[in-house]
Amino acid sequence: ALLCRGMQASKNKNTDKAEPFYRLSVPKQKTSSEIINEARNVLRTLRTRRPFTPREDQRKLFGSGSTQAPQNRPPSVFSLHASSFDLAESRPVSGVRLSPLDHKPVLVTFAKDEDSSISLPKPPADAAEVRKVSSARARLFRRTSQGNFLSAKMVSPDQNEEKLDSEEPAMMSNLCRSNDNCLAEQRSYTPFNDENRKLICNEHISRSEREDFLKGTAGKFLFQLRGESDQIKKPGRSSSWPRSTGWKRRVTGLEDETRINESEEEEIFWHIKILPILHELEKVEENIENLCLACTKLYQALNEGNMLGKRFKRRSVLLKTLYKLVDVDSDPLCLKLAKIILAMKVDGKNLLSVCKLAFKICRNEKNDYIIQNDRLLDCLLEVLRTEDLQKSNEALLYCMGAIKFMSGNAVLLNEMVNKGAVEMLLQLMKQINNIKENDTYFSNLGHLLVQLTATLRNLADLPPARRQLICNGAVSELCVALEQRINAKDVCTYIVRIFSKLSSYNDFCAALADCSRCYILFLALLNKHQKQQDLVIRIIFILGNLTAKNNQAREQFFKEKGSVDTLISLFQTYRELDLNAQKWYHEREGEGKKRPKHPSEAEDVLIKLIRVLANLSIHPGVGAALAAAHRVVELLVTVLEYKSVDDSEELVISAATAINNLSYYKVKSSAVQDKKLHIAEILLKLLMSNNMDGVVEAVRVFGNLSQYHEICDFIIQKKIYKFMIALLDAKNQDVCFSACGVLLNLTVDKNKRAFLMEEGGIGKLVDCLRDFGPADWQLACLICKTLWNYSENITSAASCFGEDTDMLLVLLTSLLDEELALDYSLDRDLRDYNKLYWEREFKPVAEKLLDRIQSHHSFLPTVTITPF
Repeated sequence: ALLCRGMQASKNKNTDKAEPFYRLSVPKQKTSSEIINEARNVLRTLRTRRPFTPREDQRKLFGSGSTQAPQNRPPSVFSLHASSFDLAESRPVSGVRLSPLDHKPVLVTFAKDEDSSISLPKPPADAAEVRKVSSARARLFRRTSQGNFLSAKMVSPDQNEEKLDSEEPAMMSNLCRSNDNCLAEQRSYTPFNDENRKLICNEHISRSEREDFLKGTAGKFLFQLRGESDQIKKPGRSSSWPRSTGWKRRVTGLEDETRINESEEEEIFWHIKILPILHELEKVEENIENLCLACTKLYQALNEGNMLGKRFKRRSVLLKTLYKLVDVDSDPLCLKLAKIILAMKVDGKNLLSVCKLAFKICRNEKNDYIIQNDRLLDCLLEVLRTEDLQKSNEALLYCMGAIKFMSGNAVLLNEMVNKGAVEMLLQLMKQINNIKENDTYFSNLGHLLVQLTATLRNLADLPPARRQLICNGAVSELCVALEQRINAKDVCTYIVRIFSKLSSYNDFCAALADCSRCYILFLALLNKHQKQQDLVIRIIFILGNLTAKNNQAREQFFKEKGSVDTLISLFQTYRELDLNAQKWYHEREGEGKKRPKHPSEAEDVLIKLIRVLANLSIHPGVGAALAAAHRVVELLVTVLEYKSVDDSEELVISAATAINNLSYYKVKSSAVQDKKLHIAEILLKLLMSNNMDGVVEAVRVFGNLSQYHEICDFIIQKKIYKFMIALLDAKNQDVCFSACGVLLNLTVDKNKRAFLMEEGGIGKLVDCLRDFGPADWQLACLICKTLWNYSENITSAASCFGEDTDMLLVLLTSLLDEELALDYSLDRDLRDYNKLYWEREFKPVAEKLLDRIQSHHSFLPTVTITPF
């Protein structure tokens, strides 16, 4: 009986029909040997490089490849000054929301009441009386352009509701509120542009005097104020303050007292710790280093005094000082300022301006080092976490842009992962995805989504971030965003880049394959952006990854409507582009134009596209359908026709692999079968090349095609068999394996067996058995099958095998000895596989061959069998 690749000897005399070169016998239960054998013998997937994304030369809000017109998107470059901030928004948050006044408040004069706890300050009678006031107290209460430092604004008793006007600088701080009384204190404000006046203290007061005042007089005043407020709360005491029926009680007496105490402590802390630093910051003529140092001290002091946030009473004075310093052109100083301003929880226009300030700092890559040391990232992440998406969408855009720039730095990128940025960004994406297309914010949020997805793309480089992306459901959210923004190429490009990176990893690839909508989305994108090479090549790369190891993914993609038609259309488009590029270089060779060493953009798309076809053909049903798709086979053949392996190695070898996979299927109306002779002719060019990978791939195709008598005749006629025999000397297992497969199929025809003796084929097969047999039972089995077919009509072992007979007997005897043949030094799994394959595949054929040779040999030589 004749043996073909993957077959055992037949038990009857009838010659079995030759099996395909790569066909594997299908047992009832697939064993590990068949599983491993499948990777080598049957059909093979293709690998390729991930598309390269060049780094942007400059940090911009939108990259150079953005398809949006500049007038339709927020700017990356802008001017930012102190005037960009809104001073009216710097007011502290009031504990009570009051109604607006219908008229201007009027001071009401009350009759002298001996029982009054607090009396209103009286205006001095004359200038002489003014001089009687102590200098420290006069300085504390001196009148500024905004009014007295401390005054009581009184309204008539019948005024039920009042509210601070939004345009008025809100320097009022409630010290005590009850149903019956209210004490208000208006803080003084001194403009910074008045060089003759500073905060509280003027140039005539020395530092020592100022400190004495802060520690002495101010403290006594606050203590006295506290005592007076305590008197107000005593029952039975009448008050000189008017009652307002519109007030509601907000806190209990204990809470009220606590608030007063806190207010006093805040006053003392302000004067002792904060105010001196603000004076330092007013000295704009100071060098940048001193200003930065003062900002550092200010942040520490504010943090120590629990004054960060919105409820700090003197917040307006502080922020105005900081806003003024924005005009100083210094990134290190602006970094300090941005950190403090963000920590003060500004909103509205001020939040937008400070986010732009952070964006401007982060845009300069040289600032990465100082950003690492100043924890600006924490403040920006807090903005993302707390700000309203619709209300602050523009501020969030620049905040996210700054974070995107930071993600370009390896140190900051790792810091982001450690601070939970991945989960935070996915939550933000989920909020954006919940905004519907007909919403007024939908378009603007697309700009934010560009920054967000660009940041996720950078984070995808880190293993911890990849795990977090999988655990937090990134696949589904990215697919939703892709579906909603399918017309926004910038967003699509970044999301596809994320998938391109992550689909190279098995766990993420499996998660993406489970998202059934992804195939429809990818096809829709390919059809919509067919000529956008950067987008197309990445989608094709992703599809290649999905179909590389997942049979379900192969089937699901193939069943999507128009999937194969889309691939064919892309193939045609980029083949034309590649042909035009090739023609252009050919016409300009005399002008010194040389072909690029790396694949062109069009060629790279074709490489990835052919990989998808090759991977899809692994699935039995899909592979058979593609083998019958004449247009697919024609396009693959044209690649081999107009491309050489020397100029386009990866493309040519990929095309040969795809044809090899399709040639495995013997189906009706097979396009490969119809074109088999033409394919064999164009493969000769590849077979005779100096590229060993290309040679091996061509040999594999000949292995499948040599099932057909026409191809066997072609091989003999063109003397290709001599080349196959010569390859047995390659000392490479895979090369010998492929060549031996072709020789095996040739020996099926008894009229073609004599060729093995012509070029010393028997001796080379025996040498391969000796060199690779114990380490490669698949190859050893293939050699024995070839020799079995060759020796079908044997009359004498010596005449059949010549001088190699004795060596063959020794080898077969040794290889059939289990103790000698099996290497027990291998790990258990590999040892079990070797033993299984040895028992099921090699041993039956080798025993029959040994028995045939011994029965036709006159005597056995005396030899010593040694372990391999």
